[in-house]
Amino acid sequence: MALIKTLLGKSPIIGKDTYLAETATVIGDVETGTECSIWYNAVIRGDVHYIKLGNRVNVQDNAMLHCTYQKFPLVIGNNVSIGHNAIVHGCTIHDDVLIGMGAIVMDNCVVESNSIVGAGSVVVQGTHIKSGEVWGGIPAKKIKDISPELTKGEVQRIANNYVLYSSWYKDEK
Repeated sequence: MALIKTLLGKSPIIGKDTYLAETATVIGDVETGTECSIWYNAVIRGDVHYIKLGNRVNVQDNAMLHCTYQKFPLVIGNNVSIGHNAIVHGCTIHDDVLIGMGAIVMDNCVVESNSIVGAGSVVVQGTHIKSGEVWGGIPAKKIKDISPELTKGEVQRIANNYVLYSSWYKDEK
């Protein structure tokens, strides 16, 4: 059973039809939307500021979501995929975004809708990724504009697949 922990009087609010893997950890001032999935060893730690996830957000294995004390909350839109081992910290991620495996998105960043942060990238503090862009590298820089095929073929496909995957686990209870 996932660790859901109240801290400093704030309890996580888990949205309807959200899947929590047995080793997922959700602490404090956290709210998820509907049909989210929080996978094995993922940590969502709302201890120093609030964290809000929209609908159909998947936080994949070993990902870490956190904030900056009294400065930067973490706000994630709808249909967002946070890849395995990613760190998303005190920033704003709009709808229909893919954060690749092992990527780091730092404080006060904004990632607009229909964008991709490539695997292993480091998006440094205060970066603004505009809608429809693909960024990658260390430090991350714009690589190209995203095509509609890439948006549908990767960003939306992965978000939809994780809703499907989580249904397999819910059915096994």
